[in-house]
Amino acid sequence: MPDASTVIACPECGTRNRVRPVPRGTPRCRECKRALPWVVHADTAAFPAESAASVPVIVDLWAPWCGPCRMVAPVLERLARERAGRVKVVKVNVDEEPALGARFRAQSIPLLVLLRDGEEAGRQVGAVPYEPLVDWLDRSLAAAR
Repeated sequence: MPDASTVIACPECGTRNRVRPVPRGTPRCRECKRALPWVVHADTAAFPAESAASVPVIVDLWAPWCGPCRMVAPVLERLARERAGRVKVVKVNVDEEPALGARFRAQSIPLLVLLRDGEEAGRQVGAVPYEPLVDWLDRSLAAAR
């Protein structure tokens, strides 16, 4: 199996960190020890490992040609930065991974699916600004408890 890792630059000190999928814990910068914003891309083979995490996982089903998908990408990156160590974002290109799109019944993109302990805890269709996205995430997590 090829190296299933992602390089994440620490927003605090700029150190580039190689992060592998881990089912427990969250990635921290090897230099400054701060929690890293956990955003990864996954294909069908990597998805089981990438979606197994001890923090809630937001699966972003998107495509490069989709304007609203490109609008929600920086919103998800901001969320990952601000909730570093408390959330993971797994991006899935549905054009390249149609089986994952079918698994999540993606009829429209962008589609965000919230997984908690591997179970679906919520879904959001369409691009939304930061505040409504945070509200959706918090409501979905509270309902899943």
